[in-house]
Amino acid sequence: MLRSNDVTKINRPEFFKTNVEKAALPFSSSEYERRLAKLREEMARRNIPVSLFTSMHNIAYYSGFLYCSFGRPFGCVVTPDRCVTVSANIDGSQPGRRSFGENIIYTDWQRDNFWRAVGDVARNCTRIGVEGDHLTLTSRTALENILGITDIVDIAPSTMAMRMIKSDEETTLIREGARIADLGAAAMRDVIRPGIREIDVAMAGRDAMELEIARAFPKSEIRDSWVWFQSGPNTDGAHNPVTCRQLQKGDILSLNTFPMISGYYTALERTLFLGTPDEPSLELWEANVAAHELGLSLIRPGVKCSEICAEINALFERKGLLQYRSFGYGHSFGILSHYYGREAGLEFREDVETMLEPGMVVSMEPMLWVPPGIPGAGGYREHDILLVTDGVPENFTKYPYGPTANIVEI
Repeated sequence: MLRSNDVTKINRPEFFKTNVEKAALPFSSSEYERRLAKLREEMARRNIPVSLFTSMHNIAYYSGFLYCSFGRPFGCVVTPDRCVTVSANIDGSQPGRRSFGENIIYTDWQRDNFWRAVGDVARNCTRIGVEGDHLTLTSRTALENILGITDIVDIAPSTMAMRMIKSDEETTLIREGARIADLGAAAMRDVIRPGIREIDVAMAGRDAMELEIARAFPKSEIRDSWVWFQSGPNTDGAHNPVTCRQLQKGDILSLNTFPMISGYYTALERTLFLGTPDEPSLELWEANVAAHELGLSLIRPGVKCSEICAEINALFERKGLLQYRSFGYGHSFGILSHYYGREAGLEFREDVETMLEPGMVVSMEPMLWVPPGIPGAGGYREHDILLVTDGVPENFTKYPYGPTANIVEI
């Protein structure tokens, strides 16, 4: 038996490679080659010989591998002729199976083996592209002290802009995600009744979506789909977690389904009422629906995000409701979750000047939050996903919205 003090006699590598059979990736090889070619064009234009990606979204975008960090760093190193994911030994061959291109596994035998593996691919480069919005101070210090790289360039804004324009393969996947979100919503609607808990309704939607993802995408990794279902006072925040609160007659309800397919987030959000709403609530709901429909009509090429925001703001101001708006009116979709992937340069906010282009996928999701003590108190949300085209945008979301469809009779 090997004793603990004999460990030093073992040949302990800093990192190593394995030969594994590749699993099916979310997209074709030509799609990953297309993405890498655009990235390399940008790298050449800016004289960046090597790029290191550390975020979940960019690693997944360029390699297909979506990591689970659990306290360990992961990376994707791109050079003019290589794309290499760098993964932790604890995950075995799974990152290699799920990566387009090469994979290097680093070990825990000594600290900073991740950076030694990165350095093996970077090959003594002196200038490197990184994600400035993700690279930590600790990681930057490691780049400088372990690899000796001090010329560090932020490439995150450029990659975000690349991700904003979706390929045909991406829009096909997102369209399917929207269909599955609708299916989850229907499953939730079927179980809504007085006395049922928020968590019970949420589980019905999540289970329906995961079963459909498993059927429609049998070669994918099934992970991270979730539901937020809020009732009564819990509807005030767009991201409030599910509770065990029991639904009551007269409750405002917020139904939110989020199927995740290979890192691609889609969403459906709808306001409902359990029983007929009172007059103030109905007026607020109809006002938010009007804002939603206005926003849908404004989405077209050549319009700035800030211009769409201004038009909806003006509508709410005319109705005396602008003070109840709680966030911007929509955002980009793609490799995205509630903990990674935000494409902040494509949000319908006052401070975003990005112009809509064909191939972008965006949401329209106005929300009014009326605080407690005011008639109609609660959160009102509607949410559709649209593909910007040369003409009329394609709305992926089919689930109905508004009072004519979403008053649950008791």
